[in-house]
Amino acid sequence: METHVSESIEIAVPPSVVYTAVTNVADMGRWSPECTGADVKDNGLQEVRPGMKFTGHNRSAKRPWSTQCTVMAAEPGERFAFLARGVGLRVAIWTYRFEPLDFGQATKVTETWIDQRGWFMHFISPRVSGIRDRATHNRQTMKVTLQRLKETLEKEHPST
Repeated sequence: METHVSESIEIAVPPSVVYTAVTNVADMGRWSPECTGADVKDNGLQEVRPGMKFTGHNRSAKRPWSTQCTVMAAEPGERFAFLARGVGLRVAIWTYRFEPLDFGQATKVTETWIDQRGWFMHFISPRVSGIRDRATHNRQTMKVTLQRLKETLEKEHPST
């Protein structure tokens, strides 16, 4: 079983624009077919920072569920990572890397999922989400998420 999945896409906007969009976790439902958004705990903050907490909201065909997330890395225009937990147990680390292309006018975005589930979460997760092969499922949803992100950002920020 795969425990590490990555997908990448090139987007014709600068890394800072993509980073700002991705780190606005409340907005993730605009792109993701599974994540419907998030509630940021430290909602008085203007910028994402390590240690910031949020609740991620997800939905499958079977039911909705939430994860408690903690930002691990927040490097503007370069990297964003967070640890997701369910019922207090580790579920996954999600990482986004932003690589400048075309002299900083475009970005290669790489989304990575690293499975952190122990035996109990491997047992309970399919019953909660209805998804048995999490790696294959995440690869498919990551492709959709990144494509939707690309389409949205290139439309909202056309190159000049």
